[in-house]
Amino acid sequence: MKFGTKAIHAGVHPDESTGAIMTPIYQTSTYVQPEIGVNKGYSYSRTQNPTRHALEKNLAAIENGKFGACFGSGMAAIDCILKMLNPGDEVVSTNDLYGGTYRIFKTIFEKYGIKFHFIGMQNAESIGEYCNENTKLIWVETPTNPMMNVIDIVAASKVAKQYNAILAIDNTFATPYLQNPLDLGADIVMHSVTKYLGGHSDVVMGALVCNDGEIAKEIYRIQNSSGAVTAPMDCFLVLRGIKTLHIRMQRHCENGEKLAKFLAAHPRVGDVHWPGFETHENHKVAKAQMRGFGGMISFNFVGNKMENALEMLKKVTVFALAESLGGVESLIGHPATMTHGAIPKEEREKIGVVDSLIRLSVGIEDVDDLIADLEQALK
Repeated sequence: MKFGTKAIHAGVHPDESTGAIMTPIYQTSTYVQPEIGVNKGYSYSRTQNPTRHALEKNLAAIENGKFGACFGSGMAAIDCILKMLNPGDEVVSTNDLYGGTYRIFKTIFEKYGIKFHFIGMQNAESIGEYCNENTKLIWVETPTNPMMNVIDIVAASKVAKQYNAILAIDNTFATPYLQNPLDLGADIVMHSVTKYLGGHSDVVMGALVCNDGEIAKEIYRIQNSSGAVTAPMDCFLVLRGIKTLHIRMQRHCENGEKLAKFLAAHPRVGDVHWPGFETHENHKVAKAQMRGFGGMISFNFVGNKMENALEMLKKVTVFALAESLGGVESLIGHPATMTHGAIPKEEREKIGVVDSLIRLSVGIEDVDDLIADLEQALK
């Protein structure tokens, strides 16, 4: 079954009682049991809910996985993975990553005796230099947020297997439409479902997908024990959003390419970060493991003055200044003060998150209007 068909049909079935083609919203906390120990597969909605169950099966299918689990946010999904570790364990992570991920690593789990190494992974074979017998997790974003670095998942998987570590991939930017990390050797795929999978800026949710039954068992244990689950109404909205994921991603990619090329030719713009350029450091890797280059772009200004970035942010009219990404509408942000404000300035600048850096989440509007908006804002 091809992707577009899976996105619409996988994990969902007409309601048996009414024939409703859309998965019902099971807005219930509990379920009547005819006798002790006997139920219809559901006993309490923290543990399992039919609407959430349908979404989890759908997410697993589009990631070519066997097991899916949904959480109240992307951070709750990351929290679940980290709770699989023990004091003394070590994590090797990309140094260019979402600020919220850095924050939970450093301010929550580091104090419980987990050691984190933040490294450049553009040469994935070098990950092994930071691994040892205590390494239990290798955390990879690809493409990274916000510098759009691409990490070779196959190469990272070889290192993870060598050290018997779990390889977890944040696949939020690429989505299952463009990239399937489990097929490339990853153990767990994480999504901020809030972004492209929901796609309409109306849900906050996270998800994990895997193939290994033992890993899945631990994920479900933590999901149920910690209780950071998502509500049935939100699951319904994401199921609806995923039905158009392939169509939306096609337009995100088309618009992203045109805007990246426009920005690269603009005299006020310095570096443009987008994996589709042949000059991108790991363009060949992106071309091999992705089916397109997405709608996320970052760029800085010639001279790297923050006032240039702030001036532009005030002048856009179609792009909206806002946190988040992946919705149908185009968003613009300033990573240094917004999404990556939790990362110390000296650490940010080492990886290229300079004061004039702008991040674009290119939506599915008419691309001519998007180009015209950037053009007038850059004057």
